Amino acid sequence: MDKNNFTTRFSVDQSPEEVFNAINNVRGWWSGEITGDTDKLGAAFTYRVPDVHFSKQEITEFTRGKKVVWRVLDAHLSFVKDKAEWKGTDIVFEIDKKGDKTEVRFTHKGLVPAYECYKDCSNAWGMLINGNLRKLITTGEVQPSPW
Repeated sequence: MDKNNFTTRFSVDQSPEEVFNAINNVRGWWSGEITGDTDKLGAAFTYRVPDVHFSKQEITEFTRGKKVVWRVLDAHLSFVKDKAEWKGTDIVFEIDKKGDKTEVRFTHKGLVPAYECYKDCSNAWGMLINGNLRKLITTGEVQPSPW
């Protein structure tokens, strides 16, 4: 894995299937307005925080209990000079059973330190993945916005 991409990971007691289901319940952990299907191969959905962030993702890989990949088809980030920095990047969730734990590895491929949004976006991903998603997986409860 390229170390320039943003990556984070955590382990939980839940099964790979439970983790997979939580990841695909995008409305349960990613705060903002989400439109479209988030739980099947080939589906496209949009994410929006008015006046801050818009992105459209297509689910390009969907292997139950193992992996989910979203390709960012379009993006508009209001807080950076190049508003489309995310366009063409991949958001990857990999799930592996490690002993009695399930490991979740999140990578935003293409979100690199050279991007103006890297610091803010990687901090936001860190809160969402290690906070909201992890809590959804471990408690089953939809998580409120971290903002």
